[in-house]
Amino acid sequence: MSLPPQPLSPLDGRYSAAVTGLGEYLSEAGLNRARVHVELEWLLYLTDHELFGSHRLTEQQIRELRSLGSSFGQAEIDELAGLEATTRHDVKAVEYLVRRHLADLGLTEIAELTHFAATSEDINNLSYALTIRQAVTEVWMPGFRQVIAELRRQSLAYRADAMLARTHGQPATPTTMGKELAVFVYRLERIAKQLDTSEYLGKFSGATGTFAAHLAADDTQNWPLISEQFVTSLGLTWNPLTTQIESHDWQAELYSRIAHANRILHNLCTDMWTYISLGYFTQIPVAGATGSSTMPHKINPIRFENAEANLELSNALLDSLGQTLVTSRLQRDLTDSTTQRNVGVALGHSLLALNNIVGGLGQVSLNREVLAADLDDNWEILGEAIQTVVRAEITAGRSSITDPYALLKELTRGKRIGQTELTAFVSALDIGEAAKQRLLRLTPATYTGLAGSLVDYLNV
Repeated sequence: MSLPPQPLSPLDGRYSAAVTGLGEYLSEAGLNRARVHVELEWLLYLTDHELFGSHRLTEQQIRELRSLGSSFGQAEIDELAGLEATTRHDVKAVEYLVRRHLADLGLTEIAELTHFAATSEDINNLSYALTIRQAVTEVWMPGFRQVIAELRRQSLAYRADAMLARTHGQPATPTTMGKELAVFVYRLERIAKQLDTSEYLGKFSGATGTFAAHLAADDTQNWPLISEQFVTSLGLTWNPLTTQIESHDWQAELYSRIAHANRILHNLCTDMWTYISLGYFTQIPVAGATGSSTMPHKINPIRFENAEANLELSNALLDSLGQTLVTSRLQRDLTDSTTQRNVGVALGHSLLALNNIVGGLGQVSLNREVLAADLDDNWEILGEAIQTVVRAEITAGRSSITDPYALLKELTRGKRIGQTELTAFVSALDIGEAAKQRLLRLTPATYTGLAGSLVDYLNV
């Protein structure tokens, strides 16, 4: 027995609620709405400049004409599907939809200016630029900034909470949880600033980027200037030198930055997973949730694990997009056409990961008792402080020790020593009394340097 039609992608099924905002722009319907918008704005540009004997439309006619884009909905989606079934060409279907709208408004005298001197890619490249920009700035970036904001909040809250660092997975010079989270905030904010300055390019220069049809129709016009004015009127950056397609370099740059953000977030997830495993963070039980089907005690860090997997899927697609889109055989091939239809999938997996990270961060609580016990169990990490102080004392002429590093290596390497052993060792050192007292006052919990205050650099 066959199932009724089902969504093939989990983004359209199990996880649809988390990524629905992207569908507003990066779905086929969102792309077609943008195509309608570009076609209408080009038509309005031509009539506003009274090209080819056309006349400026009234304010009411402009509003009515633009209403096809602003009210684009299921009726238009269905009509386009019917048109494309006949045309077998998506942009041509959009042109026919616009022409029908013109007829309904009694504007058939300007119908031939629909899609005038435009190749399909003139419409497509501008439509993709508009929809990708909206998807990134209005949907993905808010989710990204939500992660940064929560990390910043926790960084400030935990700035003074000392914890044992683990370089190479081994006990190392202590830090604070707040400072470690601040590292991620700083890294992610750099990417956010880069994304804020991203360019979204567009071209509008005909079949091979030469304005040939434009000049054939009217060689008295400054068509490059007209093209630039039209592209920039849409809020995009004009690309004057293209083939039939806009070269997609801006997309490769954008996807590289988002992929970089994904990789930093992946690092955050693996660190949070490890902190939970070490007991540094306690997971807050969710009422009614099941951690394991057979082990009722478990609360699994599934939010971070889910995010890891989706970040990896997102980057697989983003990397592929960046590699594929920058190459087009000679003046045009269609590899970009099917490739670009997956931009929403790539961003969808990343957005789903952002949603999980925010959820995961909101379901953990710092376990200060475990942090303190871990520090107290690793007094040997003060060996760095001791040998550094001894070196300073030798330089100042207050010690006759010849190899402080070897001395501390012999005491601490591969060994677990406690406060008693370390206190006795320091008390017997050949160093000045002031330095000795500084070392005797030191504990693993206080040996955090400027970790807490370094968090303030987030506000610089």
